[in-house]
Amino acid sequence: MSAERPSVAVLEYGSGNVHSAVKALEAAGADVELTRDRATVLGADGLLVPGVGAFQAVMEQLESIRGGELIDRRLAGGRPVLGICVGMQVLFGRGIERGVETEGLGEWPGTVAELDAPVVPHMGWNTVQAGERSRLFRGVEDERFYFVHSYAVQQWELEVDPPFPQPVLTWADHGGPFLAAVENGPLTATQFHPEKSGEAGIRLLRNWVDTLRR
Repeated sequence: MSAERPSVAVLEYGSGNVHSAVKALEAAGADVELTRDRATVLGADGLLVPGVGAFQAVMEQLESIRGGELIDRRLAGGRPVLGICVGMQVLFGRGIERGVETEGLGEWPGTVAELDAPVVPHMGWNTVQAGERSRLFRGVEDERFYFVHSYAVQQWELEVDPPFPQPVLTWADHGGPFLAAVENGPLTATQFHPEKSGEAGIRLLRNWVDTLRR
């Protein structure tokens, strides 16, 4: 690892335009490679898992490159992973979209379901309620972030007993509360798009990149 610029692999598995994420991570101080090469993904200081579109389609694309196995192996070794948007959603146990239930990666228990809001999708800028002890939101707790989604996790189901630390949960509201971000040891995720959230998003990504230096 470079002390100056940690290495981040952005997982390339066919899920939409990820070049904005690459540029944002570079602006946040990382050396970034868009790749599906297994050795590169496993060896990088950090791994970003993007995701746009439908839960089922993203899971199929991930499975086509054995992405779940790569994420598992990194987490088993305490190697940081960051999921964004549907890349966050697939970390949970299951997703339900238009009556179709799809098994997720199961890193956390929980269900991704449609937001109960007058207007869906939730598209645009919104504030968050950053969890206590959050490192991800340090210095950007009061900023707005850019969301584009119709589905989210609306109930946290993981029970953690001492001496293990409690995950840091950040919530947002659109028709009701939903998880905007989770910080749980080496596994971090955001429902919003930091790479589309202007300077606040770059600062948030820099907070994550800074954790890769240790």
